[in-house]
Amino acid sequence: MVMFWQPLSVESWIGMRRGSLSDVKDSVNTIIEDVRVNGDKALFSLTEKFDHQKLSSLAISSEEIDAAYDHVSPELVQALIEAEARITQFHELQKSKTLWLEEMEPGITLGVKTTPLDRIGAYIPGGRAAYPSTVLMTTVAARVAGVPEIVVCTPPKVNPLTLVALDIAGVDEAYQIGGAQAVAAMALGTETIRPVQKIVGPGNVFVTQAKMMLREYADIDFPAGPSEIGIIADASAEPRYIAADVLAQAEHDPNAACVLVTDSKKLAAEVGDEIAQQIANAPRREIMEKALAHSGYVIAESMEDATDLMNRIAPEHLSIQTVDALSTLSGIRHAGSIFIGPYTPVACGDYASGTNHVLPTAGYAKSYSALDVNHFMKRSQVQMVTREGLESIGDVIEALATAEGLAAHANSVRLRRE
Repeated sequence: MVMFWQPLSVESWIGMRRGSLSDVKDSVNTIIEDVRVNGDKALFSLTEKFDHQKLSSLAISSEEIDAAYDHVSPELVQALIEAEARITQFHELQKSKTLWLEEMEPGITLGVKTTPLDRIGAYIPGGRAAYPSTVLMTTVAARVAGVPEIVVCTPPKVNPLTLVALDIAGVDEAYQIGGAQAVAAMALGTETIRPVQKIVGPGNVFVTQAKMMLREYADIDFPAGPSEIGIIADASAEPRYIAADVLAQAEHDPNAACVLVTDSKKLAAEVGDEIAQQIANAPRREIMEKALAHSGYVIAESMEDATDLMNRIAPEHLSIQTVDALSTLSGIRHAGSIFIGPYTPVACGDYASGTNHVLPTAGYAKSYSALDVNHFMKRSQVQMVTREGLESIGDVIEALATAEGLAAHANSVRLRRE
C-alpha cells in the first residue's frame, strides 16, 4: 500500500479542513486594509508581490478576449459552448416565479416577489491550472437569475481558454487580479472596480478567508476553499475507479483532500495499491502526493455507520459506490454535490452534466447548498389586505400590539376599522 494512503479519524479530518482558514487570518486582514486605504495602487503592488506581474491595467479588455480565440482550438471552443448549454438548461429549472400571490382567506392575499441582485462578483482561481469551467459555473447561474452586471476577477497571465469562457458566459467586466486582494476590491470597491453585492466562487485559503471577513460589505455564497472528495463504498466497489476519483481530486491543489469511508479493509488496501500504480506516471504527481499526505480512509463497523460518519464529514463532493446506492443516498443529509454509481465520476459535475461545481467545503455542507440561481436572487414578501381582511385579523393585531406596549401599532389598525 502506498505510504501516503493512511487510516484517518473523522475528528482529524474535520480539524484539518477547518484549521487552515484561521492560520491566514492576520495576513488576509493586512491585505484587506491595504486595499481599503490604497485602492488601485494596492492592487498593482500586491499583484507584483504575490503574482510577480507588473500590470499596466487591471481590466481585461474586449480586444484581449477576442484575440484569445486565436489560441484556442475550435474543438475546445465547441466543448465550452456545449458545457454552457447544459449548465444553462439545469439552472433554468431552478428559477422561481417572478411574483406569486395567493388569497389565503377572504381579503388577505400574500405572496413573494423575487428579484435578481444588481451586481455580483465571481472569483475564478488561476495559478496551477486554468479553470474556464468555473467561469461558466459562477456566471451562467447569475445570468440565468437575471443579474444585469456580472464581474469576474482572476489572477494575471490569464489562460486564453479562460478568456474565451468569459466571452461565452457573457461576463460584463473582467479584471486580472487574484487572491484576497481581488475579493477585497470587489467587496470594498476601488477607483477602477465598483463594489458588488455578492461574491461567489472557490479559491485558496486566502481567498476563502477574505470572503468570510468581508461579509459585512458583500454577501458571499459560502466558504469554498481547497477541493475535497468523500467516497462511501462497500466491498462491491471497483478499486480502480475509486483510486481514479481520489487522484482526480488530489491533482487540484496540494491542500485538496480525499477520504474513503468503507466497511471493507480489503477495499481500502486495494484502493491504496491502485493509487500507487495510477500516480506513477501522473503529470501532476508532485501536487497529488502533497494532497494525499493528508488524505486516507476510515474503516466503519457497518455501512450504516459509514453513512453516519460521512454525514459528520459533510464533504464537498460525495461519491456513492455501493450495491444499493439509492438506499445509501437516502441516509445522506450533508454533502455539497452527490455522485451516484460507478459511472458517475466527479468530473461529470465539474464540466458537463450541468450541475454546479462551486460547492461548500470543510464541512460547511452541513449548512450551505451548492451554488445555484437562488444565490443571485432576493425575495420580498408581499401582502395585500382589504377592509374585510383587516376586520378578520384586526382583533389579533390590536391585542398583541397592546400586549407589547406598542400602542401606535394597535391604533394604526383601530383607525382603519372605525
